Amino acid sequence: MQMPFCPKLWDRSAGPAAQAGSVVINGMVVVANHFGLSAPGKSTTLRLFSGTEVDHETRKGKLSAEAALRGGKKTKHGKASTTTYQVTFMVDVEFGTPGAFVVKNGNRNDQFFLRHVHLDLAEDRSIHFDCNSWVYPYKKTSSDRLFFINTSYLPEKTPEALRLLREEELRSLRGNGRGERKDWERVYDFDYYNDLGNPDDDDHVRPVLGGTRTHPYPRRCRTGRPLSKADGVTETRKHKLINLDFYIPPDERFSPGKLAEVLAMGVQAVTHFVVPEARSIFHGDVVNFKSLDQLRGDLYGKPPQPAADVRVMDELKSSVPSQKTYKQVSKMVKETPVKFPTPQVIQHDKEAWRSDEEFAREMLAGLNPVVIKRLEVFPPKKSTITPEHILEQLQGLTVEQAMDQKRMYILDHHDYLMPYLRRINTLGVCIYASRTLLFLKDDGALKPVAIELSLPSDGVGGSEISRFFCPASQGTDAHLWQLAKTHVSVNDSGYHQLISHWLFTHATVEPFIIATRRQLSAMHPIHKLLDPHFKDNMQINTLARSILLNAGGLLEKTLYPGKYAMEMSSDIYAHWRFTEQSLPNDLIKRGMASKNPRERGGVSLHIEDYPYAVDGLDVWLAIEGWVRAYCEHFYHTDAAVASDAELQSWWDDVRHVGHGDRQGDPACWLELDTVANLVESLSTLIWTASALHAAVNFGQYGYAGFPPNRPTRCRRFVPQPGSPEMTQLEADPERFFLEMVPDRFTTTLGLALIEVLSNHTSDEVYLGQRATSTWTDDGEVLLLLDQFRDELRRVEKRVEERNKDPRLNNRRGPVRVPYTLLFPDVGNVAGQEKGITGKGIPNSVSI
Repeated sequence: MQMPFCPKLWDRSAGPAAQAGSVVINGMVVVANHFGLSAPGKSTTLRLFSGTEVDHETRKGKLSAEAALRGGKKTKHGKASTTTYQVTFMVDVEFGTPGAFVVKNGNRNDQFFLRHVHLDLAEDRSIHFDCNSWVYPYKKTSSDRLFFINTSYLPEKTPEALRLLREEELRSLRGNGRGERKDWERVYDFDYYNDLGNPDDDDHVRPVLGGTRTHPYPRRCRTGRPLSKADGVTETRKHKLINLDFYIPPDERFSPGKLAEVLAMGVQAVTHFVVPEARSIFHGDVVNFKSLDQLRGDLYGKPPQPAADVRVMDELKSSVPSQKTYKQVSKMVKETPVKFPTPQVIQHDKEAWRSDEEFAREMLAGLNPVVIKRLEVFPPKKSTITPEHILEQLQGLTVEQAMDQKRMYILDHHDYLMPYLRRINTLGVCIYASRTLLFLKDDGALKPVAIELSLPSDGVGGSEISRFFCPASQGTDAHLWQLAKTHVSVNDSGYHQLISHWLFTHATVEPFIIATRRQLSAMHPIHKLLDPHFKDNMQINTLARSILLNAGGLLEKTLYPGKYAMEMSSDIYAHWRFTEQSLPNDLIKRGMASKNPRERGGVSLHIEDYPYAVDGLDVWLAIEGWVRAYCEHFYHTDAAVASDAELQSWWDDVRHVGHGDRQGDPACWLELDTVANLVESLSTLIWTASALHAAVNFGQYGYAGFPPNRPTRCRRFVPQPGSPEMTQLEADPERFFLEMVPDRFTTTLGLALIEVLSNHTSDEVYLGQRATSTWTDDGEVLLLLDQFRDELRRVEKRVEERNKDPRLNNRRGPVRVPYTLLFPDVGNVAGQEKGITGKGIPNSVSI
């Protein structure tokens, strides 16, 4: 239940003697120590707002006089270095109980990070304000910074003294939609993806994504930067090797410590791996690996080198927010020698990745286990595959019988890709659209039975030229089969990075963050529920737009779609539905499960040993149980949900603006008119930001860290019979393979990128955890969170038991890599186990 204010509980004997008719309130103010920033001084003051007594002139809570900070003692809060100040307020005896306070930062230039404020009341009572926010100088903001008590209130239950403050705070966060945003502003507004290209450079012209039927897309946070003179639509941006030239609201930024950590990883990757390869290209050295042994030796066998490239460090120095940050990064780089670790996929057996069993198993337990579907129509549209092609591999079944028994599956990278192939293949790559058919064997493992590679024909009417490949273990057919599997892996790598990872987690979550900050007060219980699942998302998305997704960025340089990558992702977003992002609905949509109310999660899996789905359903149910208990604690009826004005405004903002290009599809969204629909929608959002992202992100290095297993583009087509290329293949299959997959530089660039993305940072907060134990003053909610953590620990035990079960072949496969990507890792407090761990579910899309 919500904890009510208790008026007139002051300890009149505490602190300085109170004047007649007044009361003394003593408090403690805790500020984080961040390198390079000044601490608040005597010019910084606080004022209290009453939460129970209204000033009838302002219609807000009574306001205290200003109180300055005193002292400043170095302290520790967990691992964080802090400074603790004392503050004393003198208030009228009829002031009532504080419900909010404002702080004025009197520093001339520097901001500080306010962790919390604690006020002591009489009879061992206290009030806590969990702030965790940047406070900028009043000289810049021209306004005081407001914070509310930790009590949650639905809008209609807000104490009268706080209602106007609540409304004014939300209005200030929405801004007026005009002007260029400044670093110190806290304004959340929506904008299109109009900052990826450069219309002044013909090679870097890119379409604006969002706001049109042609190029629909989720919205990003508006920065208000000037528009290009060339088209008046595209935002101007400085394009540099290390680009931190962007605006996001202060509380959405990395902490200085995490910023230094991420920058250090990036500098190390670029310095030690990318720069040497670029120099070798400049000097005309060999651009291909000569053998797989050389690839393994050059990538993973080099001794670590702590030196940093001068140009990279100079770029960094001109980009980071402070000299102290630069020194911190420089120190990390010097003290942490780096090398690419040997990826899990080749640690046990350096050749097992080639096997058909591993090729198929990774569709269920690899880094992209969210695409495979059950085959429900044979043959697929425009396919040349016939029953005779695959009959011998179906263990005596006909194709119809195998489909009826739910034993036929498909990895389909055909329809979305075919319209782009002509353009993509003019970029110096050789890409097919692919379909891979698979059969579920009696032992529960999948077996690839056919691969079809297709190209658009030169004719009219959308006709295609297709080639068909069957499994083979010897001779030229075996080499062709291996090349066909490689082309499939290239398709899957591109879809994984652009769609499964970027679009379906990073990009689709950002509009929810913006809408939450704009429409849900910090006192709203749903704001408090969602807040940890938004940590660092907007910062990493902005970095991605600046370095990875932009014209000429790293993804265009490494992934096969090149300059058409983001445009292609827009076409796929046109069919995205939020309702289908819940794990049970996703599995049903892909035909991997059927509805069954008697089973856990309401579904029956058609492949029992499907590690992503099995572990995922456990995590999904834990999330759903926590969300249901939390929502039912605050909403006792469906009418309470439907009548919550802030909640309905939030949902409107999400659907009609943030994801406005998908508002015309009624199946895309549930109406927030019942507790059940609220629970389903919030569970889906939390699943997407936490578990789904973990499943498709943190396995990247384990599997794609060995590039031949997950190449990102091809430079040669599969040879035709009798061609000179076929002669080359037959003469030296390994050389042909290495000339087909990316060259040394592209391989190294991609590897450096996924090495950074696969890391857990030291300030990671995992599912079931909170950054502080004082995020709410509601004891019953804290008990519910304890129960959520306990359930996640039970999930961990089940994951460990499954990974030990020898009957579950798909849990480890020929490469002997246990499936741990959906292991919650609740006990990993504050990222104690950081780096490339291959396990753990962070709360948010934080890297």
